[in-house]
Amino acid sequence: MKLAQSGTSVLVVASGLLAGGIGGPLGLPNQAAANEYAPQLERLLDERVRPFLQHPLVIDSIREQNAAHASLGQAEIDHLDQQWRAEAQAGGGPLIDEWMARELSQYLIERQTEADGMIAELFVMDNKGLNVAQSEPTSDYWQGDEAKWQKTFLVGPDAVFVDEIDFDDSSGMFLSQVNAAIADPDTGEVIGAVTVGVNVEMLD
Repeated sequence: MKLAQSGTSVLVVASGLLAGGIGGPLGLPNQAAANEYAPQLERLLDERVRPFLQHPLVIDSIREQNAAHASLGQAEIDHLDQQWRAEAQAGGGPLIDEWMARELSQYLIERQTEADGMIAELFVMDNKGLNVAQSEPTSDYWQGDEAKWQKTFLVGPDAVFVDEIDFDDSSGMFLSQVNAAIADPDTGEVIGAVTVGVNVEMLD
């Protein structure tokens, strides 16, 4: 879905319903409309995430991958995504290891650690929706077929998409993702996107 740009932040809130039977410490009803935490999530994005997204390491890493992947076709993207998914299920592999060792991934790990549990994951995507770097291994490599990329990168430089709240069984946390386009500070052109997984129970 594309939205017209007005020069101000575009906020899209998912209108789906939380899965039935997830009531818990948030006191959310079993069929609560998502996402009542959107204002806090957007504030977290503005105050704690956007400042470090303008670091030269972030911008240069996206630019470099965009250039490297300029001729990458869908078949190649699918092949890389399949390899990543297989490695993720196996607990690791050469492709994931290479991306986790990147300087930008280490930078994102540091930013996640500084958040003291509020941020559960951070990952940056390029202009094709492929991971540039991540603080935690993602389940897939290509995000281009998902709302987190389509409702940010394809919308414009100020686009923000707040996803619904999900209960994560592995961590025991109620999580939501806030996603945003990343613009080149020199040109204003959208060059990538970011996803921030947030433990909503820790929001103010």
